[in-house]
Amino acid sequence: MAQTEAAKKAKEFHETLKVDAENRIVQKFPERIIHLNELLKMPEFRIAATDIKCKLEIPTIIKVENNVNNCEGKTQGKRPRLDSNSHDTIPGQMLIPANKKIVEVIKILKPNIKQLAEDTNALKMWVSLLIPKIEDGNNFGVSVQEDTLAEIQQVEVEATNYLEQMSRYYASRGKLISKVCKYPYIEDYRCAVEELDERQYLSMSLTMHEIRNRYSTLHDIVIKNFDKIKKPRSSNTDSLY
Repeated sequence: MAQTEAAKKAKEFHETLKVDAENRIVQKFPERIIHLNELLKMPEFRIAATDIKCKLEIPTIIKVENNVNNCEGKTQGKRPRLDSNSHDTIPGQMLIPANKKIVEVIKILKPNIKQLAEDTNALKMWVSLLIPKIEDGNNFGVSVQEDTLAEIQQVEVEATNYLEQMSRYYASRGKLISKVCKYPYIEDYRCAVEELDERQYLSMSLTMHEIRNRYSTLHDIVIKNFDKIKKPRSSNTDSLY
C-alpha cells in the first residue's frame, strides 16, 4: 500500500536524521569549537574601538547658480532647481560606502551563525524523535530529554536573532547616513554613525564568542547525558514517535 511505503520512507528519513545529528554532536561540534577559536584570533576580531570608525566623506552641500540674475542676494521663496547651470558638491549618484571593517567581520560571522542555526535544528529533530510515547506513571528520564531540547531550542532562537541584528544594523546605518546627507552640517548625525559602528563591532565580537560558547555548552550537555537522551527509560524502541 502507498501509505505503508510512505511510512517506511518516513522511518528511513528519521533514522538518517538521527545518524546525522549524532555525527554532528560527536564529531562536528568539537571541530567547530576549534575553528571558532582560530577565527577569534584573526585581526578582524582584535580591532580597537577607536579604529573601527569610518570617516564619512560627505561635505556640506553648496549650490552655486551660474545665472547672473541670481547674484543680487535676493531670497528665493522656492527651492533652487537643479539644472545644467547648477553645481552640487555631492554628485547625485555618489556611492557612500559602508564601513569596510564591519562588512568584513559580518562576512566571517554570518556563515557561522547560519551553521549554528542548522546544527541546532538538526539536534532539535534528533531529541524530538527520541522522545518515547507518553505513558502514565512511566516518564522517568524523559525530563532529561525535555531539558536538553529546551536548551537547544533557546540556542536556535538566539542564532536567528543574531542574523536579524545584522539586517537591523544595515537599515539603521542607512537611515543615519541619509540624515547626514540631508543635514551634513549637523555633527550629531555623524557622531551617531560612529557610535552605531562601534556598538555593532562590539556586539559582533561578543556574538562570535557566544557562538563558540554555545557549541561548547551544547556539546557538554549532550555528551554527559548521551545515554539518557537516547534511552530515557527501559522501553521498547518501537514506542518512539
